Amino acid sequence: MSDLLYFVLCGVLIVGILVGIYLMSKIKSAAFGNILSAACVAAAITLTLVRFDIITLPELLICAAVGLVIGLISAYRVKMIEMPQVVSMLSGFGGAASAFVAIITVSGNTAINALGLIAAGLALTTGAITFIGSLIAAGKLHKILKQAPVAWKRHQVIATVFLVASFISVIMLTITSIPVLYRILFSLIVSGIFGFVFAIRIGGADMPITISLLNSLSGLSVSATGMIISDPLLVAVGAIVGASGLLLTQIMCKAMNRRLMDILTGKTAVAPPTNSSSAKNESESEPNSANTDSTETILTNQELFEPTISNKEQLIKEETEIQEKPSPVQLLKSAKNVIIATGYGMALAQAQHLVKKLADALEANDAEVVYAIHPVAGRMPGHMSVLLAEADVPFEKLIDIDDVNSMFAECDLAIVIGANDVINPAANSAEGTPIYGMPILDVHEAKNIIICNYDLTPGYSGVENTLYSREGVILLTGDASKTLEDLLGSIS
Repeated sequence: MSDLLYFVLCGVLIVGILVGIYLMSKIKSAAFGNILSAACVAAAITLTLVRFDIITLPELLICAAVGLVIGLISAYRVKMIEMPQVVSMLSGFGGAASAFVAIITVSGNTAINALGLIAAGLALTTGAITFIGSLIAAGKLHKILKQAPVAWKRHQVIATVFLVASFISVIMLTITSIPVLYRILFSLIVSGIFGFVFAIRIGGADMPITISLLNSLSGLSVSATGMIISDPLLVAVGAIVGASGLLLTQIMCKAMNRRLMDILTGKTAVAPPTNSSSAKNESESEPNSANTDSTETILTNQELFEPTISNKEQLIKEETEIQEKPSPVQLLKSAKNVIIATGYGMALAQAQHLVKKLADALEANDAEVVYAIHPVAGRMPGHMSVLLAEADVPFEKLIDIDDVNSMFAECDLAIVIGANDVINPAANSAEGTPIYGMPILDVHEAKNIIICNYDLTPGYSGVENTLYSREGVILLTGDASKTLEDLLGSIS
């Protein structure tokens, strides 16, 4: 293959990658853009390996086949609810790849200059921090590790010591009098420990910010790798990833009313919930009826759709004491302007397709339905948009918080599926709590509200949701999938 043909083909592939990136910025074309970019990157790697005789064709085919099998198995086995873990791991693998390139370059190139060694040190350090931090984040998200913040005595001192040591390791890589193996091991050890110390202190509630920050670090490590191998394109692409990750981190911090430095220094530890049910494990918690003396309606699925004799007697008694309130079914059938707000509970129940079916049923009854999207609802930036898009919800119906909040006061009915902290009015008044000042979805301003949550346990913030005790709010406790199935059966 001639040099001219090689550079022409590289140019075509670069254009393809850029087109793919542009398409990924549009919801409707994002899937195709992702495939196009991946195909162009794979072709570029193959072209380079063949052009410079790095590996033989049989070896190339074997590697490609192994990667294809792993990718296909992962794509089919990983559930949408597990996408945050996947995103975190992908960032980690990007950092690990950069660290490997740095190790190979430093150990195999005796002629590398001081600037190249510094770049290698940055790639090695940030890559190791990203990889270990991403492993911890994925472990917390997958509930392999404790999701709550883990803080040790003098945790900040330990973190600072290893952060300084990581910077020192970058300088040490330029000292050629020290054996290269010692320099590499020191950098890997101190950076890896810092990544662990840094990530273990961050709780599940701050994972959207953590994932964004780790993604930015992976971009920084890629950019440093580009400097090592003198590849301007890799430097530019890494810088784009790093900058976009920082911007996304800033957006997430604003959406959660967090300061990044407070998260990094462990000042956002989750306050313990005050109600007794919070002591239960998430997966074992039962519906909480602590607010039974309030004026809201709290019903389980069976009580709502298959009343027992005792429940019938209670309903008759209530009818004689208070004016009859509309049932969830009546609200669903009469509503003409509906806003659906979703959260992590919907993701946990994998109920996004049922939510779409409910919206379709409402629209068949001449109702206008839109979805309220909070940027940090779920476990990663844009989690709700991803899940609802998987259920074929039109993008134009996904309305972000800045636009949808002005719509709640005019809507006939707000339906909440598995959201807690992001709809909690206490964020506007409960000073000193983790969510105070956090922008929320103004569900409380809707004329009628139906909330489908597993129980009344506070969210990650540990703050009681004052919306649960509001008059006229209908709470349907239990698994969201079962609740939605019953609602669909009742209005079909």
